[in-house]
Amino acid sequence: MKQYITLAEEVRAAKEQGKPVVALESTIISHGMPYPQNVETARKVEQIIRDNGAVPATIAILDGQIKIGLSDDELEMFGKSSDVAKASRRDLAYLIATKKKGATTVAATMICAELAGINIFVTGGIGGAHRGAETTMDISADLEELAQTNVAVICAGAKSILDLGLTMEYLETKGVPVIGYQTDVLPAFYTRTSQFPVNFRADDVETVAATLKTKWDLNLKGGAVIANPIPEEHAMDEKTITDVIETALKEAEEKHIAGKDVTPFLLGKVKELTGGKSLESNIELVYNNAVVGAKIAVQFEAMKK
Repeated sequence: MKQYITLAEEVRAAKEQGKPVVALESTIISHGMPYPQNVETARKVEQIIRDNGAVPATIAILDGQIKIGLSDDELEMFGKSSDVAKASRRDLAYLIATKKKGATTVAATMICAELAGINIFVTGGIGGAHRGAETTMDISADLEELAQTNVAVICAGAKSILDLGLTMEYLETKGVPVIGYQTDVLPAFYTRTSQFPVNFRADDVETVAATLKTKWDLNLKGGAVIANPIPEEHAMDEKTITDVIETALKEAEEKHIAGKDVTPFLLGKVKELTGGKSLESNIELVYNNAVVGAKIAVQFEAMKK
């Protein structure tokens, strides 16, 4: 196992000294945003985590290794490269064996974080059950990973291009707790609210950290969703974003776009139809998640001692 994992010096030192570490995905860099915004955002997220008392570990696949923490040059390379595969659970072994470059999705980042002994992970939003999933079975591997991997995911809920009701049903079936951070309802990524209540509300990071520690102390396998709404000033108007998503979904259907191509197409279309406002919102919610995630990690690490 160890021959496949390389810890960056900052991460290795943090682990040795018992400092809190926060995992970050790399798909947001390679497939989520255009260059140079992707690299600038990644660096700022890392800095926010440091400023809040934890150590960032951006995870990616490179040179036959799972890299836990990327150097500045590696971040830049991932931000500029066009030949980076999107890596989920099914892709990890092949990409490592063939020494190809892979940007980790939520699912793959969770796996790699757990292998490296990291329990807290900050991202933008989780994947979920796509609209029509009851017939297509188009359900993100993120949900299955949350059911079996002991990593908490701090996110702004799931994107409203998905079927949020089905997503919550799936998580319930798998026993994954959805904890609303200072909210009673699941945030829908670009907007602060949806019609779906969360399982539990936590108004402080202590409650979140204590819940996570207790869950894993009891050997209750699997992760947790910590749903942290986008800050009010950066949220988008609900009706506007709903209309935009409906338009984008219709176009995807007309163009017969399916499978893993759906999400990138829809997000690109949403960005285009909102005049770039959705990308700004995306960046701001990730920054906000980084603050909350780092504070949870600090508290969680303190409780383990």
